[in-house]
Amino acid sequence: KWLADALTTRGKMRVLDSSWYLPKMGRNAKKEFKERHIPGAAFFDIDQCCDKTSPLDHMLPPEKVFADYVGNLGIENDTHVVIYDRSDFGAFSAPRVWWMFRVF
Repeated sequence: KWLADALTTRGKMRVLDSSWYLPKMGRNAKKEFKERHIPGAAFFDIDQCCDKTSPLDHMLPPEKVFADYVGNLGIENDTHVVIYDRSDFGAFSAPRVWWMFRVF
C-alpha cells in the first residue's frame, strides 16, 4: 500500500528489482523480471554494475561506472530509490545494492 501510494504522490521515485541468484539455483533473474515485477520497476543487474577489471565477481564498480549505470535507469541525486529482490532467503541482493548507493 505504501509503495503504491508513494509512486503516485511522491516526487522523483524509482523502484529497482535487484534479484540475483547463485548459478547452482538454476534461476534467471532477468527472465523472471521480464515475466513478473512491480509495475514501473527497473532491473538492477549486479552482473553489469560491477568492477569488470577485477578478477573477483561483483566487486564495487568505480564511481563513474555506478553513476552512469544508475543514471541510465533514470536515477539522479534527488531520486528516492526503493530496492527489492525476490530471493528465497528473504533478502539477498537488495542489501548489496542498497550498500552500493550508500557508498556513492
